[in-house]
Amino acid sequence: MIENENDHLSPERQLTDAEKELVWKKPSTHKVSEEEERIRKEIKRNWHRGEMKIANLLLEGDAGSGKTQLAKALSAHFGLPYTKVTCFADMDKSDIIGAILPVISSERLEKMEPAEQTVWKAIYESDGFFSLSEILMDALGITQEQAALKMKQLLKRAVENTDGEAIEYRFYPSEIVRAYQKGYLLEIQEPNVIRDAAVLMALNSALELDGSINLPTEIIRRHPDFIAVITTNRSYAGTRPLNEALRDRVQHTEKMDLPTKETMIERVIAKTSFQDRKMLSILADIIMVLDRTARANAIKGVAGMRSFFYWADAIAGGASAKESLYHKVIYKITTDSEEIKLLEEALKNHGLFASLEEAEIGVKKNENLTMP
Repeated sequence: MIENENDHLSPERQLTDAEKELVWKKPSTHKVSEEEERIRKEIKRNWHRGEMKIANLLLEGDAGSGKTQLAKALSAHFGLPYTKVTCFADMDKSDIIGAILPVISSERLEKMEPAEQTVWKAIYESDGFFSLSEILMDALGITQEQAALKMKQLLKRAVENTDGEAIEYRFYPSEIVRAYQKGYLLEIQEPNVIRDAAVLMALNSALELDGSINLPTEIIRRHPDFIAVITTNRSYAGTRPLNEALRDRVQHTEKMDLPTKETMIERVIAKTSFQDRKMLSILADIIMVLDRTARANAIKGVAGMRSFFYWADAIAGGASAKESLYHKVIYKITTDSEEIKLLEEALKNHGLFASLEEAEIGVKKNENLTMP
């Protein structure tokens, strides 16, 4: 049963078994945030209000601020299949709409190198494009940039080495097209890294509320249940300001910062089962001070919830709170000596090093008292 059917945007809609599997199931550790509740209410309230409909969202924040978790939570609320695309600098239009690929005969396929056979078989077995780059990354264990180059090489060889055989072609729609046409919730990660203006134009066109996409085989219209959630990281290497035309097509934006201290603590308790609230309170204060200090000094790294989770979990497993601070938090922000000094100075000025040592002594005393 899909969670909270009262929130379903199209209660009469019947999903296939495969689509039901794509609807996110909230784990018991999930804690509803203010942003999640606010967006849920806004979308529900405006869903049948024509031009006032909210179906394109923008979540901007640091890595680990909960953007993808929020997108998935909306999938659970509204009973929509969740899928995603991760953008990269050299994306081309085929990554937005799909690609026309040659259908290679089994005889020719057997003559290819094993790696090439693996890729073509993965493509042919998929029911869509699923981004050629992602297929290559999964099949060969390579980066996005390497995958884009590899695909161009494969396509060139496939067309050149035909041995006089007539070539048949098939269109493979992209994951964006699949979500757009079937009415899924699509997370579009990091579109602000895309270099090609033509790619952004294609994406902009697709995000019109009454938009359509021109495919090589047909024109498809936006499904009324389609929701696009654009997620972008601040201070992320290779990013640039989000395209203004793309931003203009968004009806709701959230600036995703660290949640409130109490919410941070509740999430860590749910995630790690570490129950020492006094220690967690100090850890949360440290994360927040480091986050503010990094921003104020233009330090590129991030002190976020992921660091908090792993730090608390390490302490729960017996690690030194102060030592693990460096391995789980500070070194994730920066390994530059001068920047580390700035972060350490901020913690000293707030008395947090002393508080951490005091709390750790208290934890050890409690452990000794409970030992048989």
